[in-house]
Amino acid sequence: MLKFIILAVVGFILYKLLINDQKKKKDMTIKEQEKMAANGIMVKDPVCGTYVDKNSDIRVKEQDKVHCFCSYDCRDKFIKRIGAEDVTDKDQ
Repeated sequence: MLKFIILAVVGFILYKLLINDQKKKKDMTIKEQEKMAANGIMVKDPVCGTYVDKNSDIRVKEQDKVHCFCSYDCRDKFIKRIGAEDVTDKDQ
């Protein structure tokens, strides 16, 4: 019985360490993306908030501003949201 309790405690500790490590990696990734965005390397997708490369192939020009997107779905949602009359598709 004691072996089972010790095994359960060790398993719980390993589980907590693994979860904590994954959380730290996720936090570091977010911080790294925010730093790259601050340096102008990446920009935030206006629909879903994902950071994408500033030179992304999926772009839309709205008046004087160019918006970059992570996917064509986000681009299409953005176009529908603002109306297609003031938008130029930049990936063609």
